[in-house]
Amino acid sequence: MKCPFCSHLEDRVIDSRMSKEGDAIRRRRECLRCEKRFTSYERVEGVMPMVIKKDSRREPFDRQKILHGLEKACEKRPIPVEARETVVDGIEKKLISLGVREIPSSWVGEELMSSLKDLDKVAYVRFASVYRQFKDINEFMDEVKTLFEHKKSVRP
Repeated sequence: MKCPFCSHLEDRVIDSRMSKEGDAIRRRRECLRCEKRFTSYERVEGVMPMVIKKDSRREPFDRQKILHGLEKACEKRPIPVEARETVVDGIEKKLISLGVREIPSSWVGEELMSSLKDLDKVAYVRFASVYRQFKDINEFMDEVKTLFEHKKSVRP
């Protein structure tokens, strides 16, 4: 494993633990050159479908791309990294359970928005503003109003 600090290829594993869900192994490593520590995750690579983009291009499902979009939406919000990973894990598991070879990117976006709505309202609005490509402030305000109306209807 390449050290993220000095790019040296030799390290030693200090600790290995299974994730809570049992679908990954977390390894704490120490570089043999610079002696800095870092974490790696080992996962079983599933057969993931191709994602059909809006312009009809197809590309492989990319967990990191979903996580990156989620991190942008959650920037400067009090949302733990574990919660973000759990959201992506959930989307990935649901996608695998569908058993399809191709899936529209809109499905992935809607699943992510649904998860964000429950996780953090500010992150949800941030993601929605980019994902839905609001044309003006009125469309943005309509989405925020819908969010507030949903919140009021959920209260007892």
